[in-house]
Amino acid sequence: MARQTGKQQTSGTTRFLLTCIGVGLLLIGLIADIFWASSSRFKLSYLSIPTNWSPHSSDLPATLPAQLKEPVNSSSNPKPKEKSKDGRVLSATFADLPAPELKWDKMASAPVPRLDGAAIQIKNLLYVFAGYGTIDHVHSHVDIYNFTDNTWGGRFDMPKEMAHSHLGMVTDGRYIYIISGQYGPQCRGPTAHTFILDTETKKWTDMPPLPVPRYAPATQLWRGRLHVMGGSKENRHTPGLEHWSLAVKDGKALEMEWRSEIPIPRGGPHRACVVFKDHLYVIGGQEGDFMAKPGSPIFKCSRRMEVVFSDVYMLDDNMKWKTLPPMPKPDSHIEFAWAIVNNSIVIAGGTTEKHPITKKMILVGEVFQFNFDTLEWSVIGKLPYRVKTTLVGFWQGWLYFTSGQRDRGPDDPAPRKVIGEMWRTRLKLNS
Repeated sequence: MARQTGKQQTSGTTRFLLTCIGVGLLLIGLIADIFWASSSRFKLSYLSIPTNWSPHSSDLPATLPAQLKEPVNSSSNPKPKEKSKDGRVLSATFADLPAPELKWDKMASAPVPRLDGAAIQIKNLLYVFAGYGTIDHVHSHVDIYNFTDNTWGGRFDMPKEMAHSHLGMVTDGRYIYIISGQYGPQCRGPTAHTFILDTETKKWTDMPPLPVPRYAPATQLWRGRLHVMGGSKENRHTPGLEHWSLAVKDGKALEMEWRSEIPIPRGGPHRACVVFKDHLYVIGGQEGDFMAKPGSPIFKCSRRMEVVFSDVYMLDDNMKWKTLPPMPKPDSHIEFAWAIVNNSIVIAGGTTEKHPITKKMILVGEVFQFNFDTLEWSVIGKLPYRVKTTLVGFWQGWLYFTSGQRDRGPDDPAPRKVIGEMWRTRLKLNS
């Protein structure tokens, strides 16, 4: 009987264990199902980031509202990622704006690649100055592109004291006035030196130095005076608001000291500055920039968060700043990325606000138009790729750009390669 009682106890224990195992397996299955469902929803929502580069979206507004985001595909066979005609993966290019395709022709590349260089067009010649070749090497010469025969030539040296990047620059049609800028590679300090280049004789002369050094100040000739404003201060990061002017004529300074003018409403570097119909305009730009790492013997560049803006200002007849309609998106690194075409300014590329999650710099791949008569902005086309610090010219209906730093690829708008390529497209504006 004892053995019989033991068998009954053993069978009862076995049934209890099997019941526990069954319940455990059911719980594991339920938990796995919950995790699978939640992870699937996450994946679908991640893939539903909207695109602004769809080949069918050129009639959408420049900024897509939240309700126009691409809906989640709930079918069992989700639609694969679309690509635009230029190969951009749509789910990764949400910072781009809808824009029509432009046909670009690749021309002869510049003799050297350059980033943060400068360029001035005089008639059929584009004078291209300085710039980084790499972060540790800067150029100290001028290259010339001839729009008539589409060739490079005529290289000559810059003065040894002249800045190598982040220059302010403008021309009166013969003389080029060069203002301040960064001297040396990496994130070295700025210089207050200023120069004048006679493009007919290739001779350089000095002007009175700027009151204090500046990085990438907005620079223009207006009403017989050379105006310099904004830029970054000596630490390369703090925006400058100061505005100075100097009387000049025929390649000569008519005064020995710079005159203080009304400060610019918002400081900072890397903005377009133009004069049209006797009004001075300042467009785009940013506050903040890379700085030299403290204690670094080579002034190694260290990232500081910048704020890119879309502001547009005009200096009126009463020497007061007026705020005009902003750009379609924040845009910086455009100080030489523009050309005047008819009654408009056309701007190619640049940088916009950093990625909201990764904080990486985001390059611009659009071409913008601002009509000075109607004060309206338009997105008129795409560049071959996203690129900043382009050097732009316009000749006989063709829009040209060269140099800068392009993106990492169709699906990655962060900067990578410094280029010297030259491109052009036939440009026809509506007005």
